[in-house]
Amino acid sequence: MNFSESTFELWSKGPGKTEADRCANAEKAVRNAIDAHEKLRGLDISVFPQGSYKARTNVRQESDVDICVRYNGAFLADYPDNKAHADFGNLDSVFTYAEFKDLVGEALFDFFGDDGVTRGNKAFDVHANTYRIDADVVATFEHRRYTGERDQDGTHTYLSGVAFIPDEGEIVKNWPVQNYDNGIEKNSRCNRHYKRVVRILKRLCYKMRSEGVAGTDGIGSFLIECMVWNAPDDAFAHQTYTEDVRYVLANLWNRTRTDDTCSEWGEVNELKYLFRLGQPWTRQQANDFLQAAWDYIGFQ
Repeated sequence: MNFSESTFELWSKGPGKTEADRCANAEKAVRNAIDAHEKLRGLDISVFPQGSYKARTNVRQESDVDICVRYNGAFLADYPDNKAHADFGNLDSVFTYAEFKDLVGEALFDFFGDDGVTRGNKAFDVHANTYRIDADVVATFEHRRYTGERDQDGTHTYLSGVAFIPDEGEIVKNWPVQNYDNGIEKNSRCNRHYKRVVRILKRLCYKMRSEGVAGTDGIGSFLIECMVWNAPDDAFAHQTYTEDVRYVLANLWNRTRTDDTCSEWGEVNELKYLFRLGQPWTRQQANDFLQAAWDYIGFQ
């Protein structure tokens, strides 16, 4: 085998204090930018981290932190078939998503300067300095997935997430609270090894990519986290990280060989299918990575 247990133990750990502080500083700076903007400071806005930094599955090689700036005074919604806004007593917002994104951009450029921010199709890139790490800042509305059911008081029930509309492309819906809560629960069930194995495989992927090893194309941080999420809990019950990693890779590889054996897999939030239309990755890419990782480690 090409890697020792001590290497996996080292890789299982999160970023050190300096890196964690730079992540926290980026989050705080974005909050300050929003609070400093005259038109935004009076609105009902939540600013919070999401993704691997929030989940504490981030590793040093990840070069940015995801920050969500959510306007809570309007929402985008999915309704049951043949239903619409009016059926649920909802009205269209007079404040559009595009207007909100533009205001968030104003706030960031005012605070960080023209050289400190780049507007992308989906997010604003707030550039790093010696004090903070790069931040991908996404302007969002609340997203509601209405269930078609009602509470005892007659209120329509829905699942709450976030959504944004790229400058070019279709609406994107995410579920950061459910991602976080489900990850915490699985990590607790698995003696805290779930998130440690996620970090190990992320670091492994970054090392493979840096060396030009085939099989890492299209393999992002969140995909790795979601694949490990779909490993059974007993995958993390071994005495060593080496055994955990071996079991996880073998289990996931076998189950991603065909569409049928993983078509029901979900993201960590369990509200979005992992390998269906609309995802930026494919089941074949995932399977290729798992095979490449197995070979690169040198498992037999």
